[in-house]
Amino acid sequence: MKRYRRGRTVICCLLVLLLTILSGCGRTPLGGDDPAESSTSIVEADPESLDDITMEGLVSEVLDQMTLEQKIGQLFIVSTDSLDFNAETKMTDQMKENIEKYQPGGVIFFSFNLTTKHNVNNNRKKLKRFIRKMQKYSEVSMFISVDEEGGTVARIANSDAMGTTKFPAMSEIGATGDSRQAYNVGATIGREIAELGFNLDFAPVADISTNADNTEIGSRSFGGDADLVSDMVSQEVRGLQDNGVSATLKHFPGQGDSGDDTHKGFVNLDVTIDRLRDVEFGPFKAGIAAGTDMVMMSHVAVRNITQNEVPASLSSLMVTDILREELQFDNVIITDAMNMKIITKFYDAGEAAVMAIEAGNDMILMPDDFVSAYEAVYEAVQDGTLTERQINQAVSRILTVKIRRGILPLTSPLLADIVQQ
Repeated sequence: MKRYRRGRTVICCLLVLLLTILSGCGRTPLGGDDPAESSTSIVEADPESLDDITMEGLVSEVLDQMTLEQKIGQLFIVSTDSLDFNAETKMTDQMKENIEKYQPGGVIFFSFNLTTKHNVNNNRKKLKRFIRKMQKYSEVSMFISVDEEGGTVARIANSDAMGTTKFPAMSEIGATGDSRQAYNVGATIGREIAELGFNLDFAPVADISTNADNTEIGSRSFGGDADLVSDMVSQEVRGLQDNGVSATLKHFPGQGDSGDDTHKGFVNLDVTIDRLRDVEFGPFKAGIAAGTDMVMMSHVAVRNITQNEVPASLSSLMVTDILREELQFDNVIITDAMNMKIITKFYDAGEAAVMAIEAGNDMILMPDDFVSAYEAVYEAVQDGTLTERQINQAVSRILTVKIRRGILPLTSPLLADIVQQ
């Protein structure tokens, strides 16, 4: 990646300075009622405490320094083999080169990225070092993500060589009826993976298990009762994010009632919009109210609603009209993995990536061919299929989460000039 353009946004600077200095007028952007708190600089503040206007100024400042190419990189979370097919557990020159060139918004880790040959302390140190080196070469600090749900889907905990807490399937947690246990799951996972360098968990599962034939979700769900699942989901979101790790509700609009597996091919969720509103949407609404940083779109088709076989993840009706507008979700929307058969069987990587952004997704998870997907989005902006305004809106939401969660520190060179004024 080349150097950032150094455009200063004078109005933005003045606005943030004003918010930093003033403590009267019935509002204290960075502190409480104590006048002494009014002298706290932005750089010393808890990022989560920044008010919306200050946050918008900070995001605008970073966005103003980025080229189109750098913005497009932020739209992707990729696996390590997209950066270097031969790299799994340590930084390589090829991986460094690709991080610097494409500046992906994040990386997802799997069990094969974990070293298990030595003792636990050595394994943990090696993983931390790997993540630190990745972040070192990224201008905008990356989401370091993992599927850590508990039960069978727990990439870290299911490796005995990593020394983190193992939890049973979430169906067992749900069966207790005690949402405090869901909070404990989130808090424990959040604390333990944050210690390793992770800042994004693709959990909790917000699907309601209403179809016994559904092997894709099954015991990963908290249960079959919408109210119970809603309580559990909202508490796990709080547990994760109270410990500095972004939570992700998945898989919107809810695929617990489907009978097939989207990893293997086409799946249709045979429900009406009234059924979704009455049942499936409940846990997502609860998780959104709890402040979740992300929602993941499912690849299921919803023919009764969209009148076509396009996956929900690529449907503007499902992404923008329903999730963004009807459910009023303002944070990051990410696709499910785009290398799943339900996508790769019908779309090439570039086509799917452009459709995902057109539909209203902010991020694309694991495109089947990262470089082709990246280049297709760039070309789509050049030919007018996508607008730079769409890209800016998506990147603004990504940056907002990264700043609030401390992933992009206020001490970052991208923010240092403005927060230290």
